[in-house]
Amino acid sequence: MDAGGGRTEEWADVTPDAARRLLTAAVQAFAERGYHATTTRDIAGRAGMSPAALYIHFRTKEDLLHRISGVGHRLARDLLTRARDGSGSAAERLADAVRTFVRWHAEHHTTARVVQYELGALAEDHRAEITELRRETDAAVRSIVEDGVASGEFDVPDVRGTSLALLSLCVDVARWFRDDGKRTPEEVGELYAGLALRMVGHRAAPGADH
Repeated sequence: MDAGGGRTEEWADVTPDAARRLLTAAVQAFAERGYHATTTRDIAGRAGMSPAALYIHFRTKEDLLHRISGVGHRLARDLLTRARDGSGSAAERLADAVRTFVRWHAEHHTTARVVQYELGALAEDHRAEITELRRETDAAVRSIVEDGVASGEFDVPDVRGTSLALLSLCVDVARWFRDDGKRTPEEVGELYAGLALRMVGHRAAPGADH
C-alpha cells in the first residue's frame, strides 16, 4: 500500500537513489503538512540527509513538487488513454478506466493527495505543463463517454459535465482512502466502476455484474 509515500515503481526512473529518497520524503511531508507548511529541512530530515544535500538534486522545494506532480499526472493520463484505446464496448472501456483510475488513487493515496491537491503551489510555467496533462486526462474520459452516446449505450445530456463529475469522483478517493479501511483498492475500483455506468445512464447487458 501507500503508507510509505508511494510504491517504488512510481519513482523507478528517478536516479540516483538519494534523489528518489528525497522525492519519497517530500511526498510524505507534503501530504501530512501541506506544501506551504513543509520546509526543505523537513524533507531532508525525513530522507536522512542534510538540507544542503537536497539542492544537489533539486533546485527548489517547488522543483520537487513539480517532479512529483508530473510523474503522477503522466501515470493518470496513461492509465486512462490505455482504457480509451482498449478493445470492447464504451461501457467496458469506461468501467475499465474508472476501475483502474480509482484503484491507483487508493493504492497510492498519499502521492495522489499531493498530485491532485497541491496544484496551486506550482510556478506558472510548471502549472501550465500540468494543466495540459490534465486536459489530456479529461479528454480521454470524455472520448469514452462520447463513444457511448454515439453508440446508444449511454444517455448523457451533458457529456463534458458528466466526464468532469466522473473524474472528480475518482480523484476524491485519494482524500478519504485508508489502508486499514473496510474496502480494498480493488473493491473500491469495482464499486466506482458500477457507479460510473449508472451516472452515464448505461443499462447493463444480460450477465453483466454492474
